[in-house]
Amino acid sequence: MHMKKDKAYYEEVDVNNELKLREMLKELPPFCKQFFIGIEPRTQSRTRVAYAYDLICFFNYLHENNPICQKMKITEIPIDILDKLTPMDIEEYLYSLKVYEKDGVAHTNESQGLKRKLSSLRTFYNYYYKNELIDTNPAFKVSMPSVHEKNIIRLDVDEVANLLDEVESGESLTKKQQAFHEKTKVRDLALLTLMLGTGIRVSECVGLDLDDVDLKNNGIKIHRKGGAEVVVYFSDEVRDALVDYMEERKGITPVAGNENALFLSLQNKRISVRAVENLVKKYSKLVTNLKNITPHKLRSTYGTSLYKETGDIYLVADVLGHKDVNTTRKHYAAIEEDRRRSAAKYVHLREDD
Repeated sequence: MHMKKDKAYYEEVDVNNELKLREMLKELPPFCKQFFIGIEPRTQSRTRVAYAYDLICFFNYLHENNPICQKMKITEIPIDILDKLTPMDIEEYLYSLKVYEKDGVAHTNESQGLKRKLSSLRTFYNYYYKNELIDTNPAFKVSMPSVHEKNIIRLDVDEVANLLDEVESGESLTKKQQAFHEKTKVRDLALLTLMLGTGIRVSECVGLDLDDVDLKNNGIKIHRKGGAEVVVYFSDEVRDALVDYMEERKGITPVAGNENALFLSLQNKRISVRAVENLVKKYSKLVTNLKNITPHKLRSTYGTSLYKETGDIYLVADVLGHKDVNTTRKHYAAIEEDRRRSAAKYVHLREDD
């Protein structure tokens, strides 16, 4: 396996995000540009786009509701407006986001969305406060909304088997879907088997190149969030599905610039994250009407299986690529609780008569 990965795909993603960010900056006050320059070395390109989106939302609110900002365009708002806002102003902003109307459509934000908006504002304020460009930091004084942990939705063992059987047969698909299914079933089976058998993220999956697959050692080289390259290992079951697809892949002529992409779309270009999300949704609907299955739920399914088999939370964190084991603990707390309960059965103090 070549350890130096072709960066073309990831560079393209970063370039597109950077171009998107520059367009978004045109909607923001000019002083915001310095913030994005300041955070660039320690953030990913898509994180910066998410910050820009949240800040556009904030300045739009100020433009519509703040008496000073109402008198000027958003791009004319000066930095000293940040010092004029109080924690209560920011609380009002967050309250307004719970339900708001935009372009005639009602939108809502749950506590998770409000938490992200406040988190973005805190990072924004912190930057200017630390660099002594403002004197106050009201965002820091606003309490984070409490988020109720949702149960992780995952597939049980039978559902995983049914899902893969469905991908193989395509029996429950509509006639129109079955026509496409013949062309994509080997690819879809390899893709879903790989995701269920390794727990990789959908972005890591679509970024795979042909030379990232090491069939000799049953490993794939992936590009983790944050840029690190790691090798993830898979079972023979995953290997078989990949071998079948790679054999079929040899007969496909990719569109120029996509020659090295592992998974191709019907247009013979690198498959997109959206396309993978759609195919997961398509097949999972046939298997279970109760669960809204996304690629991330396939990741949770893998993490759950691995934890139940090994009981090693550090291994699960490492394989899933979580930087902080506490993130993993939080997600798999329910299973951890079951394991702790079961401990009571194992220790006997006195033999039964």
